[in-house]
Parts: sequence; structure tokens; C-alpha cells
Amino acid sequence: MKFIPSQILYFARSRTTKRNFKLLFKFLLALTMLVVIYSVLFHFIMLFEEKEFSWITGFYWTLTVMSTLGFGDITFVSDLGKAFTMLVLMSGILFLLIMLPFTFIQFFYAPWLEAQSRAKTPRELPESTTGHVILTSFDPITINLVEKLKKYDYKYAIIATDLQHALELYDLDFKVVMGDLGDPETYKRLRIQSAAMLVANNDDMTNTNISFTVREISKKVPIVTNADADNSIDILQLAGSTYVFQFMKMLGESLARRTLGMSMGANVIGRFDQLLIAEAPAMRTPLEGKTLIQSNLREKTGATVVGLWERGRFEIPQPQTRIDSTTVLVLAGSAEQLKKYDEVFSICRVYHNTDAPVLILGGGRVGRAAARILEERQVVYKVVEKNPKFIQNNKYIQGNAADFDTLSLAGIREAPSVIITTHDDSMNIYLTIYCRKLRSDIQIVSRANLDRNISKLHGAGADLVMSHASLGANTIINLLKPNKILMIAEGLNIFRTSVHSSLAGKSLAESQIRKQTGCSVIAIGRENKLNINPEPSILLGEHDEMVLIGTSDAEKRLMDIYQ
Repeated sequence: MKFIPSQILYFARSRTTKRNFKLLFKFLLALTMLVVIYSVLFHFIMLFEEKEFSWITGFYWTLTVMSTLGFGDITFVSDLGKAFTMLVLMSGILFLLIMLPFTFIQFFYAPWLEAQSRAKTPRELPESTTGHVILTSFDPITINLVEKLKKYDYKYAIIATDLQHALELYDLDFKVVMGDLGDPETYKRLRIQSAAMLVANNDDMTNTNISFTVREISKKVPIVTNADADNSIDILQLAGSTYVFQFMKMLGESLARRTLGMSMGANVIGRFDQLLIAEAPAMRTPLEGKTLIQSNLREKTGATVVGLWERGRFEIPQPQTRIDSTTVLVLAGSAEQLKKYDEVFSICRVYHNTDAPVLILGGGRVGRAAARILEERQVVYKVVEKNPKFIQNNKYIQGNAADFDTLSLAGIREAPSVIITTHDDSMNIYLTIYCRKLRSDIQIVSRANLDRNISKLHGAGADLVMSHASLGANTIINLLKPNKILMIAEGLNIFRTSVHSSLAGKSLAESQIRKQTGCSVIAIGRENKLNINPEPSILLGEHDEMVLIGTSDAEKRLMDIYQ
């Protein structure tokens, strides 16, 4: 019911509607004149047959014959009357049964349905809208980002360029607005002046047009764009983009940094002021097979294990938690503490074989980005690519990655790691299962295009999985809430919160924050100083600020308990 006023308003204001009403009125007027003429002729022909009926009866007879009802209560007996009846009947079939329904549908019903559809997908936001995020495309990054925006109470609007696409998004319960991406009026109607951010994840030329158009309207709104080509970065910045990312390149680099062929120290994945968050795979390290308490990691390095990834599942560490070959440690510490970790554990790696290449399955943008990182670190690698257009040098092997002979030629028997980078998740799952069957001890790092396939890839045997959608959405969220929240992985956040009055005066151990919420305190801010990895005996002050790490659910539990 709430759409009816807007439907009527759109329907009444439309120029097309006004023109259609005129045509429909002319048709109905012509039809009325025809009925009047037939009724008059009926009256005179009946007088010719020496019968007399009222004028109302003439209209009654004309309408029953034209509509093919033909009750038969009034009939002609002369040939003239019968010929006239056939004329009325045929014209009635043409005008009432054929032309009238089609005219009504075309000039009234169809425009009314269109008005209903357009009312569902508005062309502007209310004037009071502020602090919202405008999205110019609909893709996996947008889907992931929308979920995070809802969680942090950000309003958003997705621009749809055609009605059908807008209706599809509306039916999926997305907030959508109709508009032309290159029209300044679109962004004015979307209240760009009061928006928190605009995210353009289209092709490079479209992103350039969007940035240039928006920047003419607003000089201050942050514009985040994605660049496919390297030479587009400068162009997008000149057009007005505040932040330009290459999400595919970032994904490839992140996949490469997590392979055994790289320096297997602590890979920094997030920064929160002076606090660094890093991932460190335990495979082929002195930590493998030990419990956390046996590792003495904190005593040796000063860094703290704040979480563990176990085949895509994040776990809160306990003293008796066992570190397996598939475990990825999440470390929190200062730059000096992480450097100490590298000195104590990274140099002691059992693995070191410069002749065994890291395999990259897929030579697209993600695969090439991974290859560049390996090249910079002087790590031997081989890229398996089916498309001859992507073959760049002798480190590329043309062939099907699902073919055993091709993988054998690339070095699957000796490779420490394989990076699976194709843009098809079904293919990635297949290759993961195939590589795990060929080598039970190989490290498999895989790309996921859709978040729903992350668990499938882990189940197929991947040790590490990174989602293109999560990486892009997390990057954008971190820009929206700088120094307030840092999303370092899917479902894993670092965030700030003030010490609740009920915790003031208690030690960190007495607060039992980890036990009650699942969040770990990794730093305490006091008098503009950040105490990284505080001791359990430290007292919490009333004006202190805690920096915590935990899953989204753990963060919600903490906020519910200490509101």
C-alpha cells in the first residue's frame, strides 16, 4: 500500500501517460460515436419493418450484438436488417474484442505496471539522507560489503542503470536506486554531498567517468575505485578518485605471500596504530606438533597468539591448543616483536629447496600478480596456463592444469606449494581435490570468488583460502572506520572500545573478557600510549581504551555485555 501514492504520482506526471490518455480517449470517443450511429440506424430499420422500439432499446441491441452476446430477444426479419446485424457484429468483434483490449493494455495497463515497477525502484533518496555509501555496481564485493554495512548501521544505495536489473535487486531485498552512472543529476538525487563514501567497482573507463562526474559535484566525498590496468591508476587519481585499489592484484600478492616458498616469517596483514597483526603458517616449523604452552612463543618473542586459523575456521587459542601442520597462527605485536619471531622460528625452517618451484595454476591477473611477488623474492615458480595469449616467458607452461602430464612437467612432485588462481570456483575446487590426491603433503593456497565457496575449498583440501570479495569489502570498511575497526579477514575484526565502568579497577585476568566474550585484549591505550600485549596482571583504568580481536559474533557478545 505504501507504494500506491508514488505509483499514482509517477503515473499522472508522465508525458507518456498523458499522450496515452489522449489516444485512449480518442479511441473511446470513436467507439461511442459508432455505437450511437448503429443505435440510430437500428431505430430507422425497425421502423422500415413496421416495428417501433425506444432509443434505450436501440443502444441495448447494439451493445449486445457488438459484444457477441446476442440474446435473440430482438431480431430483424428483412434482408436489410440481417445485413445490418452482420455489419454490427463484425465491427463489434473488431472494435470491442480486439482493438479495445489491446488499446487498453498498451495505453493504460502497461504504463500502470511500469509505474508500479518504477515506484519500487526510486530515482532519488530522501533529502535527510546522510552518512550513506553509494555503490555503482553489483558484484561479489558489493554483496559482501552490503552485509558489513548493515552490521555497522551504514545506509547504502546501489545504482541500477536499467529497470529490469533494479527490480531483480529489489526482489533480493537490496536498497536500489535507478540512475545513469554518467549523469550528474543521478548523484545529486543520491545526496552525494552528504554521503560517507562512493564505491565504483566497474571497468576502468566507467570508473573514470564516475569519478570525474562526482568530483564536479562534491570535492570532499571519498571516492574508492578499482583499477584493472596498471596505467589506469594515475588516470583514476587525476579524475578525482581518493583511493584506487587493484583488488585482483592485491589478492594475487596475498596468495603468494602465504606460500612455503616465500620467507615463512610473520606476514603482516593489518596495522592498528603501532600494533601489527600477522599470520604465520605453522607448517614445517619447530612449532608444528606442540601445544601453545609448550611453544613458549610469548616468552621467546613477546608476540601473542591471539587466534588460530584451522582450515578456514578461526579458533580462540587455549594453553593446550595443539599446533598442527595446517594451523595458521594469528600474531599480535610490535614490529620488534614480530621481527623476533622471525629470528627465533622463521630461520629454523626445515624447508629450503631453491630448485623446487611453487606452482601457480592460472595465468590471469591474480596468477600474474602472484608470480611478480615470487619473482621479487627470488622464489622459483612455474605458471600453468591454458590460454596461449597469457604465456609470457619460459616460466609459463601452456596446458590444462587438470592434466597430470602438464602438472608433472611443471614440477608437482617436488613443489612445496601450489597456488590456485582461476576465476571459476568449481575449477578451483576440482584442482584442489586433484592436487591433494597427488600430494598429501603439499601446501595448497586457493582463491575463492564467492564467499560461500570458502568452506568448500577448505573441505576439498586447501590449507589457505582467500576471497576476492572479502578482501575488497574489508579494505573498504577499514577506510570507513579508520582507527575504530580493522577487518583483517572474513569474520575476524580488530576494534577499539572504552573500558566499561564494571571493569575499572580489575586486572585483565580478573575481567575474564576472553572467557565471557571470545574476544582477546591485545593492547590497552592509556594517556595516548599503546601498551601492546599487556600482562594479565595489568589493572584496567576507567579512562583506558582496549584494543581487542575477535570474530564478528564475539564482538557482538562483548557489546551486549558491556553496553
